Amino acid sequence: MDKLAGLKEILALDPNNSFARYGVAMELAGSGETDAALAEFNTLLTNDPDYTAGYFMAAQTLANAQRTPEAIARLKDGIACAARTGNRHALSEMQGMLDELDR
Repeated sequence: MDKLAGLKEILALDPNNSFARYGVAMELAGSGETDAALAEFNTLLTNDPDYTAGYFMAAQTLANAQRTPEAIARLKDGIACAARTGNRHALSEMQGMLDELDR
């Protein structure tokens, strides 16, 4: 069984498993399925708004798809999340990417 199928099987048993949903989104993004990946990131962040990595990777997926305004908005949400949860490393990474995109 491939990784994506395994992660989807986990989600079938537990649709609120944030780690599995993040994994599905990452696998889809890695295979170029941008819209499907973004749908998974959106579900992840709706269900678990403190899953900081989801914001950053969704923003990277958007930036790679040349959807810069959406990437900037996702980064701003992610920076707020990182500040709220005390994740300084993620905040720094997202701020760096935001500074690059928002020129």
